[in-house]
Amino acid sequence: MSTKRDYYEVLGVSRDAAPEEIKKAYRKLARKYHPDVNRDDENAAEKFKELSDAYEILSDSQKRSAYDQFGHDAFDPTRNAGAGGFGGSDFGDFGMGGGFNDIFDMFFGSGTTSGRRRRTGPQRGADREIHLEINFEDAIFGLEKDIEIAREEKCDKCNGNGAEPGTKISTCPNCQGTGQVRAVQNTPFGRFETVRPCNKCNGEGKVVEKPCSACRGAGQVRKKRKISVRVPAGIDTGSRLRVQGEGETGLRGGPAGDLYITIIVKSHPRFKRDGYTLITNLDINFVQAAIGIQVEIPLLGGINHTLNIPEGTQPGDILTVSGKGVPHLHSHRSGDLKVIINVKIPTKLSKRQKELLMDFYEDGDDEKSRKGWFGKFKDAMG
Repeated sequence: MSTKRDYYEVLGVSRDAAPEEIKKAYRKLARKYHPDVNRDDENAAEKFKELSDAYEILSDSQKRSAYDQFGHDAFDPTRNAGAGGFGGSDFGDFGMGGGFNDIFDMFFGSGTTSGRRRRTGPQRGADREIHLEINFEDAIFGLEKDIEIAREEKCDKCNGNGAEPGTKISTCPNCQGTGQVRAVQNTPFGRFETVRPCNKCNGEGKVVEKPCSACRGAGQVRKKRKISVRVPAGIDTGSRLRVQGEGETGLRGGPAGDLYITIIVKSHPRFKRDGYTLITNLDINFVQAAIGIQVEIPLLGGINHTLNIPEGTQPGDILTVSGKGVPHLHSHRSGDLKVIINVKIPTKLSKRQKELLMDFYEDGDDEKSRKGWFGKFKDAMG
């Protein structure tokens, strides 16, 4: 039985949670446990990986369905693939020491000790995943960014054939260049012929006289390279970008895998976001709140916006600026900006200010005198 924690428990959601709820929970926890935020926590990287693994499964409808049915065993490569490729039953060993996998291998052949068939032709390279941390404003407006990655690539010295230049590459004498060997096995079920990859040439069909000194005969070496990535406007923490063909190099002429980039967005000192809505706070004094005023507020991108504060604005009121929020991904539309008003009460007043406030207090019930007080107050306060 797997010792991994339940993925729903990892994300803190119920088993019937909606996709948007799962996404929101992951983004919140990803910010909390990101290794760059928890440099003193030696377990931060492990916690973050656990979160990413859980989100990868539960955000995919097919994978989630398999997980709900089989749990972690659905993605355990050491178990038999079974029906649908998500784990299977243990049929016992039938007195043959190898179980159902061995019987499967008798019919179809196997190239590994784990019971899975080995591919001898061109093979697609593995996908890779990395994490990219970007600034809040870059997530709002998008950016082009060069990133450095390391991956296995064709060895330049031997051109990927695994042989030291100038040395001989010959046909494997064991399999005659086919990369496979046949064997006959007698079993309680009858006589079976199996086809397996050749162990002398590892299924390549060729053997080298002297392995390449640069790649030690592998035909591949690990190299660092820079690639340009376009991060679209409106992206948020937990979003994944796919860069086709930038994963691991394929084997035997196969295509390269893909690179997946998981985005982590840094926090901002003045702005927060809720989906496509931007949220900020604005401090005004009680006079501005009472009589109304126009103020310049800074927006992202270094520009200002004139905001009308209506007369009688109360603490906690929210003013909406349409179209100044987060751009919708791959769209020309944008969300709104919500401005939460904080009314600051002065702690010290001049003698004249106190007199005006006392006039206001005494005449507060008289609408005509209150209107006159507003005029005097504007003149006194500038």
